[in-house]
Amino acid sequence: MNDKGYAHPEALVTTAWVADHWQDPGVRIVESDEDILLYEQGHIPGSVKIDWVGDLNDQVRRDYLDRAGFERLMSEKGISNDTTVIFYGDKNNWWACYAFWVFQLFGHTRAKVMDGGRQKWIEEGRPLTKEVPSYPRTEYHAPERADYKIRAFRDQVFQHVLNKQPLVDVRSPAEYTGELLHIENYPQEGALRGGHIPGARNIPWSRAANPDGTFKTADELRAIYEKEQGLRPDQNIIAYCRIGERSSHTWFVLTYLLGYPSVRNYDGSWTEWGNLVGAPIEKP
Repeated sequence: MNDKGYAHPEALVTTAWVADHWQDPGVRIVESDEDILLYEQGHIPGSVKIDWVGDLNDQVRRDYLDRAGFERLMSEKGISNDTTVIFYGDKNNWWACYAFWVFQLFGHTRAKVMDGGRQKWIEEGRPLTKEVPSYPRTEYHAPERADYKIRAFRDQVFQHVLNKQPLVDVRSPAEYTGELLHIENYPQEGALRGGHIPGARNIPWSRAANPDGTFKTADELRAIYEKEQGLRPDQNIIAYCRIGERSSHTWFVLTYLLGYPSVRNYDGSWTEWGNLVGAPIEKP
């Protein structure tokens, strides 16, 4: 991946690498999709499924699983602290990056994303299986969830707005203007108001991806985020979307591909902000 000029090329692997290494004992391939039924229709041999709703989220309150829950999930999937986890999924790796981000909340740095995701694997004619693997249970030990490093909360976003620090709205232009509350052809629900957080720049997440689902080169990404939109690596940046999955894709791009040291994902995103009483909203 070095030929693309990324700050941290080790955060990505190719489909060819996965084809050669999925059976390695120290590697676990994880599929995480928006469409939670895709895994059952066929997945990379040896891969396990992590459901973004059922596995990564608290089932009662709006939050992520806690340390005990993460330890239990890792143990059930046969993932140890030393396992290198490779994420892939549908939608150009939206949810693969989201799962990667949640893993970083618990400090699992042995993590990578398969460039191109499920789409590229299939388009290359690589094998899929319906066989669900079984791995020996592990004893995983996680630290407490470190929300403060890469996660932003609404009060921090309010302060960000007051300080006129950079916010990146990665949604579609129609969501940014308030014309839509979700992407076109999705149910228009989840927020009572449309628009964007004051001062936020609209840089749709999809601009970072090529047609085959792979990430654009570092030079191409810098042309978008820096030359066109004026972002700088020395800034404190918060990215958001509707529920935090598309913005995790942009968080991954800025953090790992461009090497920005201070980027946080506001996972409350528009479903929180657009429902907050008194929260400032901008429209064109």
